Amino acid sequence: MKIMITGGAGFIGSNIADRLIDEGNTVIIVDDLSNGKKENINKKAVFYKKDIRDADLADIFIKEKPHIVIHNAAQLSVRISVEDPVYDAEVNVKGGLNVFNCSMKTGVKKIIFASSGGTVYGEQEKFPADESHSTNPISPYGVAKLASEKYLHYFYKTYGLEYIALRYANIYGPRQDPLGEAGVVAIFSSIILKGGSPVINGDGNQTRDYVYVKDVVEANMRAIESNFVGCVNISTSKETSVNELFAALKQVSGNNSIVENHGPAKAGEAFRSSLDYSLAKKVLGWQPKTSVKEGIELTFAWFKENTF
Repeated sequence: MKIMITGGAGFIGSNIADRLIDEGNTVIIVDDLSNGKKENINKKAVFYKKDIRDADLADIFIKEKPHIVIHNAAQLSVRISVEDPVYDAEVNVKGGLNVFNCSMKTGVKKIIFASSGGTVYGEQEKFPADESHSTNPISPYGVAKLASEKYLHYFYKTYGLEYIALRYANIYGPRQDPLGEAGVVAIFSSIILKGGSPVINGDGNQTRDYVYVKDVVEANMRAIESNFVGCVNISTSKETSVNELFAALKQVSGNNSIVENHGPAKAGEAFRSSLDYSLAKKVLGWQPKTSVKEGIELTFAWFKENTF
């Protein structure tokens, strides 16, 4: 099968690409390398350095004729979306729409979209949240992800372009960028390995649902084969506070001299988040396999071997 991955040089996309290639698929990667890294690109993949907003993106679709598109390319930062919502919409809404339109025009069978369960629901009213939960995002990033889901629904209803929007919880694991601001496990691991003490935003009691990247890759594999159309949470249904995450990383590092520092809370971020993965289990046959404890150990070990 021929599969295009936008953002395929990034953290999640490159892990998916490796698995697809290992299983004998042809993979086309489209990435402008603004977030992704060239060293993440599998040597067996076909690579195009291209911004998803460019009008000539269609030329790649026409040439390669992918069967499936996994759309991961994005402006990744909630903070940047708050500071510059127009730029966020340019990349995440307009760029996504360009990908969807090119897919529709060139006969793509299905789009698998990297949505964000951690942001589209906004401040949750129930825990864990299932897909029927109200969607009231409190950041432009979440608004853009939700808008993309709505566009996908439009393309499905109007043109029959199938899609699955994977509403990810907080993904972590090998290759996550420790220099960004979206991956607290990567950021904390990198700082600890350099001998520093991470700064915890706010009081540290804010919670997230942390899902390991290997489990996310498996969700994408199941989504390729599934006949389901719509939105589905990819999560663990468990809450872990930032303070608990810090303590776990401190223990794994074996460095007892690390101190707990706190800074101001970030605007545009929900205080609690956890997602119900029951629908994923039902329609994809998927459930998380990696505990937070095991995932943190694996991630820290990877950063130790690949210090930036």
